[in-house]
Formats: sequence, C-alpha cells, structure tokens
Amino acid sequence: MAARAADEPAGSAGPVPDHAAAEASGAGCRTVITLAEEGVEALYGTRDEHLRRIEATFGVRLSVRGQQIVIEGEDGSRRTVETLFTQLAELISRGYRVRGEDVVAAIRVLATEPATALADFFAADGLMASVRRLISPRTLRQQLYVKAMLEHDMVISIGPAGTGKTYLAVAVAAVMLSEKRVRRLILTRPAVEAGERLGFLPGDLAEKINPYLRPLYDALYDIVGFEKVGRMMERGMIEVAPLAFMRGRTLNDSFIILDEAQNTTTEQMKMLLTRVGFNSKAVINGDITQVDLPRATMSGLREAQEVLTGIEGLKFVHFDERDVVRHALVQKIITAYDRHERAREAREAGGSAEGV
Repeated sequence: MAARAADEPAGSAGPVPDHAAAEASGAGCRTVITLAEEGVEALYGTRDEHLRRIEATFGVRLSVRGQQIVIEGEDGSRRTVETLFTQLAELISRGYRVRGEDVVAAIRVLATEPATALADFFAADGLMASVRRLISPRTLRQQLYVKAMLEHDMVISIGPAGTGKTYLAVAVAAVMLSEKRVRRLILTRPAVEAGERLGFLPGDLAEKINPYLRPLYDALYDIVGFEKVGRMMERGMIEVAPLAFMRGRTLNDSFIILDEAQNTTTEQMKMLLTRVGFNSKAVINGDITQVDLPRATMSGLREAQEVLTGIEGLKFVHFDERDVVRHALVQKIITAYDRHERAREAREAGGSAEGV
C-alpha cells in the first residue's frame, strides 16, 4: 500500500523523473519523480485512493513524501506509472482540470494500452470536445467508439452490459442534434421480453410498450434533462419507438440508435438498416451473449457480423469486460460467465469429436 511520509517542499516546477535514484537502488527497480504542487491532491485522490488503485492495477509500490513519489516495481510497470503521473501533471500544467474520474480513466487506459498519449485522450477538439462536455469516455475503446460515431455513417457496437454503448451513443446524438448536424433523434429497440412471459399488459398502446423502452428514456433524461427531453419530444425532435414501428419509413436527417440489437431477427435487422436516409447516421448496439429470442431463431446482430464485414462507411466496434464501467463486480461476473461459456463449448466440441 502507498506509504506517505511527512510533507517536504520539493521546489520543482513539474514532474521530474529521478533516474539516478533508480540506478542507485540496484536492478533499476526504483524511480523517483517530483510533481508540481498544483494538482497533487487530484492525482493522489481522497485519502490516497488513486495511489492505492495504481498499486493494485500495475503491481507497483508507491511511497509519497509531499510532492515526491517513489515508484518501486518491475521495469515495465514502473515506466507505465511514471508515464501516468508525468502525462497527467503535464495536462494540469496546460490548464486542464483533472478530476477524480479522469485519473481513474487514465489508469484504465494505460493498463490496456501503455503507449496511449493521455493528452490526445482528454484534450479533444471539435465535436469530440462537445461530446466530452456531456460525458467522458472512461476507456480507450469507448473513446474510439465515440470517434467512430463521429466519422462513420453507420456503427455497429458489440459487447457486454455496462460498457457504455447506449449511453455514449445518446451523448453523441444529443451533440449532433444541438449543433443542427441532424434534425431528429430516433431511438428504437425490439419489444422482446428477457426470458419471461409477461402476458397481457394493461393500458393503451403507449403504456404497453413504454416498459420496453424505459432504458432509452433513462439515458435521455440523464444526459439531456427531463424537461428538455419533454419539449423536444413534443416538437418531434426526439422519437422513442419500438422497432416494429420503423417499417415503411425513410429516415432522413436523423441520428438513429437501435438498442438491444441482439434481439432482432434477420428480417428486422435488414429492415432497420435499410431505413437510413440522406444525411443520417445509425448506431446499432447489442450484446450477443444475452439473446432473448427463441432458441431456433437467428439473431440479426450475429448475422450482421458475418454479412456486413468490410463494407466501406460502416464501422464495427467490439467491447469486452475491460470496458465495463459499472460496479467492479460486474466486470468479474462477465469474465466468469465468459470463462464458463468457453469451457462449455470446449467440452461440447470434445464430445462431438469423440462421437465421430
């Protein structure tokens, strides 16, 4: 665990790696850096929580004396942690306000790809900067997903729950709507029950289908605001509807989000993809490990992976458990289920081979 000594003034204007200290310690397993006073609290976190997270993630030991940090560990991990502190301190010196969630995101990003330039990740410009004012991507793949939505007319994202597929898509759509890049936002999903048979639902048509669309409303309210969403829906700028209602329409000047796409049939997927009109973008999201269709029915999303690969203007983005930004247990649960599924498939493959 990070050790903190009594504070001492370091008198440094910025992060300075002390490689002489590293060499003197033997085997190059120790590096000393000194940070500028500005931003130190943000980098360390409340009660040094960021330091403890860094130790757990990279397998190093940190000792802190005021603005001076001693990093002990294997060469690769030590260099990555040095890069982490140095790049974040550089961002602070350039006027970027590093928040606690930024430090957590930086740890995630460098743990996945140590060569990432954090300045490029955080200090975005253009439409990306507008998106970041609404919501901050927490992983490198989330950043690439947002970039793909801005640069391509159609994006298909596939990955487990909690990776931000729908949330980030709504944020990008809200920015494009506010900047008049599109005239309306259309959110849709198939009305498929998750392994249950709910039977007859009371109320009119809107009341029957609203429970299926609730996750889309939640994302809208969280990002755009409850009252603003209501006004925009009244003016026809935002539409939330079941996938079945898309039949026969041509959607021009629109940002279309299809959620829970793993529960579309082949016919439904083809129908939605061919609704896209001029000056429109479409984002299709789904998790192929959570298909709620009848067992004999082919998932339209799974088939789309095979049929649409290589089409110019269409971008696939694949998430995995490392991109989960919900409770830490969710990532572990997804990993456990994935491991169990691979073991089951291996057993079935072995059984089939024995029967030949």
